[in-house]
Amino acid sequence: MELHKLESPAPNKKTRKRVGRGEGSGLGKQSGKGHNGQKARGSGKVAVGFEGGQMPLYRRIPKYGFKNFNRVAYVSLNLYQLAQAMDQKKVGTKITFDDLVKARLVDQNDKVKLLAHGDFDKKISIEVHKASATAKAKIEELGGTIVSLTKEEAPAPAPVPAKAKAKAETTEAPKAQAPEGVEEEPKKEVAEATPAEAPEAQAPEVVEEAPEASTDDADASAPTTDEESKDS
Repeated sequence: MELHKLESPAPNKKTRKRVGRGEGSGLGKQSGKGHNGQKARGSGKVAVGFEGGQMPLYRRIPKYGFKNFNRVAYVSLNLYQLAQAMDQKKVGTKITFDDLVKARLVDQNDKVKLLAHGDFDKKISIEVHKASATAKAKIEELGGTIVSLTKEEAPAPAPVPAKAKAKAETTEAPKAQAPEGVEEEPKKEVAEATPAEAPEAQAPEVVEEAPEASTDDADASAPTTDEESKDS
């Protein structure tokens, strides 16, 4: 094989279409695009889903479903991938999460879920975040163990029915019991206080005003002095 004798593969020998080079070629004048119009332009393509201006199908159909904001995405790791990595001496029988990262089976920030696809016949101990029931059964059947890297959350308390909650609020708190050896003081009997009777309303006293004495009567009754008697 020599460099000047190399030939391209058969698909690369296709000749390009020459347009606008005379009517005799069959692709002259209009270059195979017909008369002027939208499709004769370079930007004459229509967007995907465009229906001429009417409401497109993808907007006529309502939305459905949602993506949970708190979802946890797991990277799947199958048993046949572990078998291949063990055959290639990338991992041993005791597999930690760092071993999986070094073997490039997962990334450092991934959360791994072990699945049971493929044949597997080795006893191993592996660290993963999650494992399917089938994969767990296969590993334990071979005498291996699966170590979970996910922290188990405490079970949430059972919800209290509304009626029981309202009843608990109405019941009184239990009385505190006196310690042993201490006698309780006798309770003093307190007479029930009766509401004080309101005093009877007394009729208001009527005070009679003395009639005012006239000025003439006052002058007549007034005593006369010696000078006034002499003048008279």
